[in-house]
Amino acid sequence: MGAYDINRFKGVIIAMYACYDEQGEISAAAVRKLARHYAGLGVKGLYVGGSTGEGMLQSVEERKQVLAAVMEEVGSELTIIAHVGAPSTRDSMELSKHAEQVGAHAISAVPAIYYRLSPQSVERHWQEMIDSTSLPFIIYHIPQTTGFQLSTSLLSKMAAQDKVIGVKISSESTFELQQFKAAGGADFLVFNGPDEQYLAGRSIGADGGIGGTYGVMPELFMKIEQCFVEGRMEEAREWQFRVNEIITGLLALPSLYGGCKAILKLRGLDIGQPRMPLLPIPESEMDRVKELNDKILAYIDLAKA
Repeated sequence: MGAYDINRFKGVIIAMYACYDEQGEISAAAVRKLARHYAGLGVKGLYVGGSTGEGMLQSVEERKQVLAAVMEEVGSELTIIAHVGAPSTRDSMELSKHAEQVGAHAISAVPAIYYRLSPQSVERHWQEMIDSTSLPFIIYHIPQTTGFQLSTSLLSKMAAQDKVIGVKISSESTFELQQFKAAGGADFLVFNGPDEQYLAGRSIGADGGIGGTYGVMPELFMKIEQCFVEGRMEEAREWQFRVNEIITGLLALPSLYGGCKAILKLRGLDIGQPRMPLLPIPESEMDRVKELNDKILAYIDLAKA
């Protein structure tokens, strides 16, 4: 792990949304515009092609196109983590090699989906990616969607490799987060996944966070981070509660990602609709979306005051 600068991965990292044109095809221009927008706000980095980025709904070539556009636009300014997990190991390796070619700073992957795999299969799947590049690797643990429960024993075994620098933990247990941090060791990175418990994750040992709702309110997550680092815990809690108020509103919509994209469109960032089977926001729900956007913008103004 000493070969990698792990400090560049600590902080608020946005799980970037997928960007499509009116025909539902990848829009490289929209990708670049969104990446530039986030770079201008001062976040630490972007996580590209994960759950929020709809990577599992895109072809290998589409995923390469997205990552290349991000790297061209902000690769020299932000830390870019490329999610390369795919149903097949072969595709994951191809994406890993491409990530290295375009200059990504790390790769990350979920276990292979659909099949219920043994720990040995998952380990082999990840190891093929790790061995295919010189990039550091970040495990992505999200059992509620993959069906795979990462054990501390497998985590410890993977973390013993210099290339395996951390884990993004999107399960809902902060106890599990703390256990993974203990198993990985002091220099092993743990990223909080559930946005609604960013502060709880940081308080119990997370080095930062990677999240999807960050994309409509990164300023608020950076405010929580600032308060936490400066030891202003009561203020940090107040900001987490405001964030959770927004998340509650987003989850009440027919589509989380559709809602986030609709909010960005209201701000002049049109990145298209989610790709089916993820749903768009119907026109009948737009008043609720506008109310949420107004509330977010008011909180952002307050955070800047």
